Amino acid sequence: MSQPKNSRRIRERRELKLPVRVRCRETGLSEWTEVTRLTDVTPFGAGFTLKRPTEKGRLLHLTIPMPRQLRVFDHVEDQYRIWALVRHVHSLVRPDQSVIFRIGVAFIGKHPPASYEHEPAKRYELSTPGKNELPTVAELSRAQQPSEEEVHITHNIAVDMQIETLNEEGEVMDSEASVTQDISRTAATLFTTLHVPLGRFVRLTSNQYNITAHAVVRARSTGADGIRRIHVEFIDKEWPL
Repeated sequence: MSQPKNSRRIRERRELKLPVRVRCRETGLSEWTEVTRLTDVTPFGAGFTLKRPTEKGRLLHLTIPMPRQLRVFDHVEDQYRIWALVRHVHSLVRPDQSVIFRIGVAFIGKHPPASYEHEPAKRYELSTPGKNELPTVAELSRAQQPSEEEVHITHNIAVDMQIETLNEEGEVMDSEASVTQDISRTAATLFTTLHVPLGRFVRLTSNQYNITAHAVVRARSTGADGIRRIHVEFIDKEWPL
C-alpha cells in the first residue's frame, strides 16, 4: 500500500542550511559543543557535519532556529531544542587533509531517556514510531553490542600508533606514542599511561599504515605487568590489516 502524499511530503528532506548548536556528553565529566550548519532536515531528523567524532547510537542535543512548520513541539519558542539519536557517521578527508564527519540523526523528543543522565556514553536504538510522531528509543540490546571477544582482540600484531585525546574546542589535549598489543579490522588494545575514561573518543594515527582513524574507548584494564591498556572500537573506518 502506497504512502499518502501528505505523509511522504512531511518526511521529504529539505536542504535548509540552518545553524545548529550540537552538544555531546562523551562521559559524565567530558562534554563539548560545536556550532555547524544543517545540510538537510525533516520534522523527524537532520544531517550536518562535525569536526568532532561521535558514533552510531549516541545521543546529541541540538538547538536550531527551526521553521515552525517543521517542529513537533515548542512552536512559539525562538529556538528548537531537541534530542537526537545518531543513525550514521561517515568521515571525510578535506583538501587540507583535515577530517570532518557527516552525521545523520533521528529526532527523538524534548527529553533524553532517564538512563542517559547517569550514563551519557550509553548507546540506543529506535523503537517503532507512531504515525507522524517522533520515535522513542531503547537501550541498545546486548546482541547489537560488540562481544567480549570482539572488543578484547586475539590477533597479536604490534602497530605503532599515536594516541590523541581532544578537549572541548577540538584541540589535542593529551598525546602519547604507543603500540598495540593486539588489533583487528574493527578494534584494538593499546598500551597507555593516559587516563582515558570509558566512552571517550580518541584519534589514532599510524605512520606505519599511513592512516588516521577515530575510536571509542570500550574498556580499560591493567595487565600482570602493571601497564594500563585501553580497548577501543573503531568508529569511522576499518583498520587495513
